[in-house]
Amino acid sequence: MATSAPAAGVVDVARGRCYSSAVFALKARVRNGRLLVDEPTELPEGTVVDLVAVDDDQDDLDEEERAALHAALVEGLAQDDAGDTVDADDVIAHLRARAS
Repeated sequence: MATSAPAAGVVDVARGRCYSSAVFALKARVRNGRLLVDEPTELPEGTVVDLVAVDDDQDDLDEEERAALHAALVEGLAQDDAGDTVDADDVIAHLRARAS
């Protein structure tokens, strides 16, 4: 799916790899009481998209913590790109086995 490139210094989690291949980010602005989305997409006509308002002051991370978070996200995406991953079903099965 096409999405715009992330701004400098912003981690590109829009690829959706953190959660699902169906998750990606779009930006929208409110204009005259309507949401205006001006982002390229390959979604089929009529696709319903849920928008969630983002509060930029939503967390308590300081600059050092935010930098560490972004570094961890970049590292995780690089590991995913390299195929250095573990299937979620395997992790869940392992945790369930440990718990019993």
